[in-house]
Amino acid sequence: MHTDKLDLFEKEEKSEDLKNLPLAIRMRPRNLDEFVGQRHILGKGKLLRRAIEADRITSLILYGPPGCGKTALAYCISKITHAYFITINATTSNVEELREKISEAKQRYSLYHKKTILFIDEIHRFNKAQQDVLIPDLEKGNPILIGATTHNPFFSLVSPLLSRSLVFQLKPLSEEEILEILIRAIKDKERGLGDIPIRIEKQALLHLAKVCEGDARRALNALEIGVLTTPPDKNGKINFTLKVAEESIQKKVIVYDKDEDGHYDTISAFIKAMRGSDPDSALYWLAKMLSAGEDPRFIARRILICASEDVGNADPMALVIASACFQAVEFLGMPECRIPLAQATCYIASCPKSNASYLAIEKAMEDIEKEKVQEVPLHLRDTHYKGAEKLGYGKGYKYPHNYKNHFVKQDYLPEQKTYYIPSDLGYEKEIKRRLGKLKNKS
Repeated sequence: MHTDKLDLFEKEEKSEDLKNLPLAIRMRPRNLDEFVGQRHILGKGKLLRRAIEADRITSLILYGPPGCGKTALAYCISKITHAYFITINATTSNVEELREKISEAKQRYSLYHKKTILFIDEIHRFNKAQQDVLIPDLEKGNPILIGATTHNPFFSLVSPLLSRSLVFQLKPLSEEEILEILIRAIKDKERGLGDIPIRIEKQALLHLAKVCEGDARRALNALEIGVLTTPPDKNGKINFTLKVAEESIQKKVIVYDKDEDGHYDTISAFIKAMRGSDPDSALYWLAKMLSAGEDPRFIARRILICASEDVGNADPMALVIASACFQAVEFLGMPECRIPLAQATCYIASCPKSNASYLAIEKAMEDIEKEKVQEVPLHLRDTHYKGAEKLGYGKGYKYPHNYKNHFVKQDYLPEQKTYYIPSDLGYEKEIKRRLGKLKNKS
């Protein structure tokens, strides 16, 4: 058993050349009192905090966006726990290494009665077979798993692994929390930039805190690169201005996983904004999806569905415009197709709404599934083949165009059903009036 190997976190702390490590690593909190953010799970008296402070944690999955504190929290736990703490990264690990670490954990407990905490960063990178390797020993409580992932674990991790772990969702840090972290890094003489003479513009820090999208690592990296690459003035001071901050952090990164939460949550908000007749909010979510690189054809398909499901016959033109939008997206591609997408979004969001057609087909499908399927009446059956007349098919059928107003009363179902109930909104009000008039005539 290679107990003489130093863990990654231990290497960071014992390194004599600490200043060569990135600022974001140097400024990792050493205890829970230094930890910033995530008060919903780490506030005083919260379950996770109590478990960490009592050194009684069970297997954990820490799930959240980049830079929200997943690895920092694992680092805190490594400083507090009496268990042996080891780390691996799923992007470079394999089944062989996993089996080796589990075997070491068993030997360590057998020889020293000391449990092992296994921290796996980017755990979603492990495939099903690799995740399955962990399950039998997690069941026995050694090693204890701490998995960190930016992906929704309910999509990316196998159910047996989830059932043996507590899942904690970490949130993006607020601007105030990012500011607190930045100010601490500027003042800290041991691990931060406190030994460097810096003159900081307040607006520069506010810009970093806002543009980093709750990612502390990104904010600290931008601060460090800006400070280290800005030449001092004649007084020896480094002026960290708003311009320097803008250059340091560059383009905003949009947190958006195309096959997971970012994808589904944003398209959900987009559709609900259109359904809720709020074109401004719908355009915002449309812009987010396009900026993040979402497939515009996927967006166009969702607009088509919304046009029919949520607008329906309250404005039949909605489906026409949505169909034209889909064709335009196919013809144009990005960036030009953002314009017809915006046009269709605004139109559908602004339309009167009715889901009467959607509810009608849902009820009809439910009847087909749950009730006896009705036979087609003889007078409605196909007569375009020899022998149909002898079977009585078509006999008694009344051709509506032969009657006044092209309408005649006859049965189209053996047992009458009512599925479509038009609303009083938009053009559907006219449809309701017409259908009511026809029924009254019969």
